[in-house]
Amino acid sequence: MKKNSGEKNSQIASSNIPLAIVGIGCLFPQAEDAKQYWANIKDGVDAITEVPESHWRAEDYFNADPKAPDQVYAKKGGFLSPVDFNPMEYGVLPNALEAIDTSQLLGLVAVDKALKDAGYSAEKEFDREKVSVILGVTGTLELVIPLGARLGHPRWREALKDAGVDDAVAEDAMKRIADSYVPWQENSFPGLLGNVVAGRISKHFNFGGTNCVCDAACGSSLSALNLAALELSAGKADMVVTGGIDTFNDIFMYTCFSKTPALSPSGHARPFDADGDGTTLGEGLGIVVLKRLADAERDGDKIYAVIKGIGASSDGRGAAIYEPNAAGQTKALRRAYEQGGVAPETIELIEGHGTGTKVGDAVEVSALREVFGEADVPFCAIGSVKSGDRRQDPLLRQFGGASLGSPGRPSPARRGQRPRLRRCQLSLSARRVPAGEARCGLEGGRAAGHLQRRR
Repeated sequence: MKKNSGEKNSQIASSNIPLAIVGIGCLFPQAEDAKQYWANIKDGVDAITEVPESHWRAEDYFNADPKAPDQVYAKKGGFLSPVDFNPMEYGVLPNALEAIDTSQLLGLVAVDKALKDAGYSAEKEFDREKVSVILGVTGTLELVIPLGARLGHPRWREALKDAGVDDAVAEDAMKRIADSYVPWQENSFPGLLGNVVAGRISKHFNFGGTNCVCDAACGSSLSALNLAALELSAGKADMVVTGGIDTFNDIFMYTCFSKTPALSPSGHARPFDADGDGTTLGEGLGIVVLKRLADAERDGDKIYAVIKGIGASSDGRGAAIYEPNAAGQTKALRRAYEQGGVAPETIELIEGHGTGTKVGDAVEVSALREVFGEADVPFCAIGSVKSGDRRQDPLLRQFGGASLGSPGRPSPARRGQRPRLRRCQLSLSARRVPAGEARCGLEGGRAAGHLQRRR
């Protein structure tokens, strides 16, 4: 079926509307706000620690043998510090707290920070009817695990009976096991749903636009950003709260990545490093407030960066469902630069996906080389915040220096030789570019974008 060329050109024109990042809010390991997070990146702070007992006990699950059943071979990651949370401030009843997932609760805190940073606090009058909330959130929330575990009681009873345990003793043991998990209550169902992360935010801040979550694995937040851009370009919203939220650093996720296996045995991801041995898990929330650039300039908003193009793609048929594909990543990159009208040779910093796995990094670099070509002199830095923080599947890549700071120059490498960068954030502080001239590319999963930093 032929497409009407006029209709196609109209769609392309509407999608080319530049967008402004006017507010930032975040919670990351050892960083309670964007200022501290950026300072940690500049100073090379290592936010990776051993798992705290508040999450899971290493002595219960750790085994250096990757093939050990029901155990994990990594025990380091990025973990959020305790957050003072006043439930009444966010309209949450104290007796419902244990039935609400951490992502839903801390999502309120991070969005509150972003809105205040943008100058749109609860006290300010503005049209809330055309504010949407579109977030990248993983498909499973942490609260599902203990609530599901309680439903194993028939197997517990059967096992105890087969072992010859007295009925009264068995019932007491089963009660002790059940009491170690959070109980079911009327708030449990909405409290464990990922979509309610966005819904609870819209409800509390009285927003009338779209609210939904997007799960595209590692590219969830960039996919959410893509949907947010479409919402703004179509005029369905005048402001969109978007980003990524992941507080699921439970033993369940460590087991998932251990049995793939993709975790770093050393506990530290080394993106684009010849010595990279896998990825590292972590928690975090990264939120940005978006408006159309023209509206932000009209309203006198603070502008961190301008989003000029976003590209997304799928691989089509391939091998394993989780196997990366350079051709698919190349498509996403080219679509982003074509939409933004930006030549790749003008890019000075790539905030990469940078999983730290040998296959993932090699495929990503292959895609970037296909788009950027070869050069006699290095002109573009490449790095990933995962080197100092962690892998946070749904989180926005722009929190790695694109909208928070200045790009720099990478260490020179011989043609065809992979740079041996122990910590990729070292390349961020090598050279400063005048405000308004810094062009940054974002790449993660099957989505890519282009940012231009503003004064």
